Amino acid sequence: MASKVLMPSLNLNNVTFPGDNKTQSHSFGQVSFPNKTGVSSSRQSVITRSCAVAVKPAALMATSTAKPATSYTLSHLWREVHGSNNWDNLLEPLDPLLRKEIIRYGEFVAACYKAFNLDSSSKRYLNCKYGKKNMLKEVGMENSGYEVSKYIYATPDVNIPIQNGSTCGRWIGYVAVSSDEAVKRIGRRDLLITFRGTVTNHEWVANFMSSLTPARLDPHNPRPQVKVESGFLSLYTSEEADSKFGLESCRQQLLSEVSRLLNKYKGEELSITLAGHSMGSALALLLAYDIAELGLNRTDTNHQDQIPITVFSFGGPRVGNSSFKQRCEELGVKVLRIANVNDPITKLPGVFFNENLRVLGERYELPWSCSCYAHVGVELALDFFNVQNPSCVHDLETYISLLRWPKRSVHSKIDENDGVDLWNRARGFLLNAQNFYICLHWIGAAIDIVNMVQSQNLS
Repeated sequence: MASKVLMPSLNLNNVTFPGDNKTQSHSFGQVSFPNKTGVSSSRQSVITRSCAVAVKPAALMATSTAKPATSYTLSHLWREVHGSNNWDNLLEPLDPLLRKEIIRYGEFVAACYKAFNLDSSSKRYLNCKYGKKNMLKEVGMENSGYEVSKYIYATPDVNIPIQNGSTCGRWIGYVAVSSDEAVKRIGRRDLLITFRGTVTNHEWVANFMSSLTPARLDPHNPRPQVKVESGFLSLYTSEEADSKFGLESCRQQLLSEVSRLLNKYKGEELSITLAGHSMGSALALLLAYDIAELGLNRTDTNHQDQIPITVFSFGGPRVGNSSFKQRCEELGVKVLRIANVNDPITKLPGVFFNENLRVLGERYELPWSCSCYAHVGVELALDFFNVQNPSCVHDLETYISLLRWPKRSVHSKIDENDGVDLWNRARGFLLNAQNFYICLHWIGAAIDIVNMVQSQNLS
């Protein structure tokens, strides 16, 4: 089971912190809080009826007494911050250096939304508004210390009966590399790959293809027991088929660019960092697994030394089964999942059959365990809900704002020129999917979850 640390919620009438002994029923599900001594296997149920957002005790803003703020910098401890020790002692309380890194990578993902063109009258519709050289500057990140090396496009291999024409590749994210100046500051050459979340209808369909299918990404060892969600795999591996000059698959583009950059900076201290929001988190994890499974991050002939691979997932869904989770751990892929407990996307797929129903009595593995979805990595759980804007539970900017200002209420406002209301799109698409005659056996469950979260504070 994935590790979990929860940041407590702020209620307008009272504040609940770790160690609170009050136990009440919850209208949406179980929310666990750690004991004061750490994360316990026994979990408490608490009611979450917050009209504001989660906050952290004052300890969040201070560094642990064992590690004064002046005694270390990112250039010295970047490996620990990127999960070399699975973020032990960095999450409770949340280490200030780690918090800054999470925010920094969250902003790189947010740049995807800011640069994504939603103007249907534009020639760049559903692609990036800007060229590679100016993209980060145009979204206000000219001082980020990174340079974009490649744009990434993905082609969902799905058909929607009510829409004419075939699917084509849409801009899904970018690859960037830290500059020489940034290397001095962060302690290594960082290869960064970021992915946006779902926007187009074809991507929504891909998201809801919830059947598990063998990943088979390593041709020399297919590992049929390692399974992932078929829609995410399709988005990752499909290419444009209408023309012999069509776009390569998202996977081919990424592996080619990552290989090129690893060769270019061979001999330097390197890290591979992947970050994504929602569907983008799933693509980030698939790429991380793919790189590690193919051994692209191995730096010596004995395959002992490895370039660290870290995924920062914001509001990400489950991606694969328990064998996929186990294999990622064996390969050393580190995943930090930043998740809002009120965000239904983080509960999907596998609403009912997931890592929590895989074993009986923490001892006996159930027969269907291989078909259960399982989250990968360590979870940093946030807790926020805004009754006036329920869609904020999945909004990336709200995630980032909460981490940046943990004591401030966050009222998410989405500029329709810069992003999309993913929540309403999700609900609307789920309702309309029945008209597409798509066999999605858990559409009803997903609709119920969306409605439940939206109504829990309105009753």
